[in-house]
This record gives sequence, structure tokens and C-alpha cells, in this order.
Amino acid sequence: MNNTFQLARRGIHALDHVGLWIGLLSLRLILAWEYGEAGFEKLHGSNWFADIQDQFPWPFKLIPADLNWALATGFEIVGAIALVIGLGTRFFSASLIVLTVVAMLSVHWPESWSSLGELLQGYALTNDGFGNFKLPVIYMSMLLPLVFMGPGRLSLDAWVRARYLRDLA
Repeated sequence: MNNTFQLARRGIHALDHVGLWIGLLSLRLILAWEYGEAGFEKLHGSNWFADIQDQFPWPFKLIPADLNWALATGFEIVGAIALVIGLGTRFFSASLIVLTVVAMLSVHWPESWSSLGELLQGYALTNDGFGNFKLPVIYMSMLLPLVFMGPGRLSLDAWVRARYLRDLA
């Protein structure tokens, strides 16, 4: 019985160790794919932010639509690249959370709701008149571990941190 517990403990320890390399990398890569895809769609598309400028939360509604479009496009593309290589991961993850909150409130949130039950109908992938804020919530929940835990060991951030700490010793 004791050997079984030791084996289980070693297995869990190995998974924890692999998770520091692969777990956070997998989050970074899927989020980079999604945000990069959105950024390149904006880069090659036409600016529709002017149509929804009044729906942006403060202070973003004060920024001209062309600048908002450029900022969103830039943060999605540069943030995606940063997530892939794991550089500035906490900064870009926090920035993408802000971008996602603005997108959710401007585009994905229901126009009106009178009860929590009606609001929760918007937690969906399709918009049947109740909004569709499920994906933004999922993306934000995936970005939070990157903000709080960092990018993991397979990243330029980890390399820079290890080199910086080594040079201090």
C-alpha cells in the first residue's frame, strides 16, 4: 500500500513538473491562435468600430474609432506573437483581458436584460437576441492563469528571468 502511495505521489509530482512546461504553453498557443486570427481578420478587413463606437465603455468611447481599431488589431497580433514565444506574457495577457472586456461589453453583451436569468441566456455561442459572451468569458478565464502564474518554463520570460537571477548571484 505504501508503495502505491509513493508511486502516485511521484506520478503527480511528474505531472506537476510537466505542467510547468506544457500546461501553460498549451494555454498560450490556443489563445495566440484565437487572438492572432482575430487580429489578422481586422488587419485585412474594414473598420466597423465606427458603427459601435457609442457602445464602447469609457474611456474607449472617447478614442476615435480608427485609433481603437488600430489598437485592437495591434494588441491582438503582437499579443499573439508574444504569447507564442512567451515574452511579456503577463503584460499581454492582462492587455488582452482588457481588450476582451471591451469587446464583450461592446459587441457580445445583450442590449437589454431585466433579470439574471435573461442575462445568463447570453452565455452562449450564438446570438438569439440575448448576446453571446461565452467565448469572451472562456478566453478571459484562460488568460488569468497566465497573468497570475506567468508563461511557464518553456518561454522567453523564463529564460530572461533565469539569466537575470543568475547574473545577480
